[in-house]
Amino acid sequence: MPKLPSGLANWHSLAQTLGDDCLRISSYNLHRCIGRDGQQDAARVAQVINELGCNVIGLQEVDNRFDGGHASLQLDYLAEQTGMQPIAGHTMIRHEGNFGNGLLTRHPVRSIRQHDFSYRTREPRGALDVEVEVAGTAVRVIVTHLGLRPAERRFQVDRLLKLLHDAPMAQPVVVLGDINEWLPLGRPLRWMNGMFGRAPAERSFPAWAPLFALDRVWVRPRHNLLAFTTHRSAVTRQASDHLPVKALIATEMSARKRG
Repeated sequence: MPKLPSGLANWHSLAQTLGDDCLRISSYNLHRCIGRDGQQDAARVAQVINELGCNVIGLQEVDNRFDGGHASLQLDYLAEQTGMQPIAGHTMIRHEGNFGNGLLTRHPVRSIRQHDFSYRTREPRGALDVEVEVAGTAVRVIVTHLGLRPAERRFQVDRLLKLLHDAPMAQPVVVLGDINEWLPLGRPLRWMNGMFGRAPAERSFPAWAPLFALDRVWVRPRHNLLAFTTHRSAVTRQASDHLPVKALIATEMSARKRG
């Protein structure tokens, strides 16, 4: 099986051989569905999501607003266009609508929690914490979008790690999102890698000429992460300012089959 420099398998070759008991998951910053052309086009984003071939999608910068009586409910629209269940994780609740994280899933949902990671007077931030069932295994998926300033990110990662400190080691955990951190030696990355093992990094921002690996997926246990890639296509370079990233993650059942 072809291997990448990181030691992970090639996504495309492995995805064709694995069944539904393997978790196919993605992280995608929608940028309010505003593309490179400045147009807000949720249909274009739905096309990207359908391209991904994933059953769980963690979303950032989802904009659900009412403007002059006209509803623009991006999460519900994307769920309808992709045949997935929507779960909202709003971090900003305003008169004209809500904004923040979201999750789309084809797997059954066991629980939903939200956590506030807001820092002082900066833009409100948070994490959407969802337990999904994959082939009988409960997988905890945490979707987040960290702040723009280093102090924010340190605060938010510290909150996240405390949140997971007492989580059962036997339960698979996936943390994904736009971490807004590009310095390999930055404390947030070092702290996350210390708990989960080093996450693979591929450039995902800006979508039309990627320079920074802002979008990440961490998995515990680390050996369950089988493949990771940035999804590139003609539409992903236009639909948002971020490229989506995606991962293949083994569950207990799929691991037994591979063993």
